[in-house]
Amino acid sequence: MLEIGTKAPAFSLPDQNGKEHSLSSYIGKKVILYFYPKDNTPGCSKQACGFAERYPQFLEKGAVVLGVSKDSVSSHKNFEQKYALPFPLLSDPEKEVIQAYDVWKEKKNYGKVSMGVVRTTYLIDENGIIVKAMGNVKAAENPGKMLELVE
Repeated sequence: MLEIGTKAPAFSLPDQNGKEHSLSSYIGKKVILYFYPKDNTPGCSKQACGFAERYPQFLEKGAVVLGVSKDSVSSHKNFEQKYALPFPLLSDPEKEVIQAYDVWKEKKNYGKVSMGVVRTTYLIDENGIIVKAMGNVKAAENPGKMLELVE
């Protein structure tokens, strides 16, 4: 996980509509950048829907929500449509941003060891500095906790 107080790594990734999003285009806004393992899985769906429910409140507080996984643009589009998600889902199949944010880790699941995205959320301030980093977050609780942290 990246250190609090450090500059967030720059990125540019396509969303579910193929539109490019760069961190630099969000200077002046708070950014909730959350990394999740896979579209349409129970935990990831709970987390995304939690952010969707609270999205108007995030906007009121001057924050944007960006979800990132290694799923394809088309997978993100299906996920967005299935749950009416109002925020960008960024596609990182090459894992460049996932690795830059140090969330590609060894995971153990039922005794099996594999590499994957560890559910992690960063709060980045208006100047592009990481002000909060939460690793191994609980999918259902993460959106509410992030809303509390955004001032």
